[in-house]
Amino acid sequence: MLPTTSINPRDQGNGSLNTRSSARHTAGAKRYKYLRRLLHFRHMDFEFAVWQMLYLFTSPQKVYRNFQYRKQTKDQWARDDPAFLVLLSIWLCVSTIGFGFVLGLGFLEMIKLLLWVVFIDCVGVGLLIATLMWFISNKFLLKHPNRDYDVEWGYAFDVHLNAFYPLLVILHFIQLFFIHYVILSASSIGYFVGNTFWLVAIGYYIYVTFLGYSALPFLKNTVILLYPFALLILLYVVSLAIGWNFTKALCVFYTYRVK
Repeated sequence: MLPTTSINPRDQGNGSLNTRSSARHTAGAKRYKYLRRLLHFRHMDFEFAVWQMLYLFTSPQKVYRNFQYRKQTKDQWARDDPAFLVLLSIWLCVSTIGFGFVLGLGFLEMIKLLLWVVFIDCVGVGLLIATLMWFISNKFLLKHPNRDYDVEWGYAFDVHLNAFYPLLVILHFIQLFFIHYVILSASSIGYFVGNTFWLVAIGYYIYVTFLGYSALPFLKNTVILLYPFALLILLYVVSLAIGWNFTKALCVFYTYRVK
């Protein structure tokens, strides 16, 4: 169960801190604390991280309620415990190895694929998306722009990780059971099933991202983050009309990158 404490209106932004507190809550101090905990597995709350991963599928709103609680108790929106990142890394490795087996890749090719998925698909794209969303939200979505109310970059990256996890499980794990016998078949059922997986996965990413920013009480008009749904559905319909198999294209791309 999540802690249920009322939100103090004074804490809805990043808040004004006294000089001593400010020194402890600088970006550098938070980053140092986070990286230090990354080296001490016993200090990580893996049970809670598993809880978050489960609820990102069933009720992502509850996950962001915990972010609000962290803001009240620790004066930061971003995670201070790297347990979620560690478990996500394990998921990346396991699912990518599974994808490599499905594609019939050798050991070295599988390592190349793993490096590509981790450093390009997850981290690289995540850094770009988080930075873009951090800029957009602070530039255009703040209710009352001033230096006391802003979106932390670390929180923007956490939102990306939250949204990326369901996408990863759907496309790199659940989809694997259907690739050879259904998705890559020559029939129209193949690209219908494959593209539907992509529709659900990217739809999840958009929705969880929207929830992440709508949970911040000092942002406005966050509903515009749902607008990409229209483009997604249009692309889905067009892909079915022309027989464009997203999963087959991904398999060809991955094979080309590691050969």
